[in-house]
Amino acid sequence: MKKLIILLVALVFLTPAYCQTANEYFSMGLEKAYLEDYRGAMADYTKAIEIDPNYGLTYVTRGLIKHELEDYRGAIADYTKAIEIDPNIAIVYYNRGLSKANLGLGDQQGAIADFTKAIEIDPNNAD
Repeated sequence: MKKLIILLVALVFLTPAYCQTANEYFSMGLEKAYLEDYRGAMADYTKAIEIDPNYGLTYVTRGLIKHELEDYRGAIADYTKAIEIDPNIAIVYYNRGLSKANLGLGDQQGAIADFTKAIEIDPNNAD
């Protein structure tokens, strides 16, 4: 019994040392994306989101990877989640608009709405 208690105490104190934070997974995802290991980057971003579902920047970067892999619907879903977390970032609307425009038949009206919102938020951005 004493050994079991010691083991449980050790696990309680040592486990946090081995856990990675959402920010660490996000950073690893950035490194993999830079190396064009898009699948590895997406896995790291997904793990970061599992740890902290309100880490909006992770949805944006994972959306970029999905766009790069031509998973436009997945990219749109990630950009939409990022917008739910922070609706005031113009580039997210712009990226979502690009993904909508690249869908099979394209969602031109949705893309225009997103581009318009991006302009409303940041009228000085030439993109």
